[in-house]
Amino acid sequence: MRARELRALTDAELDRKMAETRQELFNLHFQTATGVLENSARLRHAKREIARILTVKNERGASARAEAPR
Repeated sequence: MRARELRALTDAELDRKMAETRQELFNLHFQTATGVLENSARLRHAKREIARILTVKNERGASARAEAPR
């Protein structure tokens, strides 16, 4: 999923997507440890997906802090 698509999601949807992606990453690590993993590029993809989600969440937090009255 691209960052543009992630920005269109609500906070709850982002949290759900983060949980799904972290579970996928855990499963991929488990497959690596057992020697079953066929496509190692999926590990990199999952890590980048998590980074994109965190970036969008941090952007929202930064904009909320900037808009808050002092």
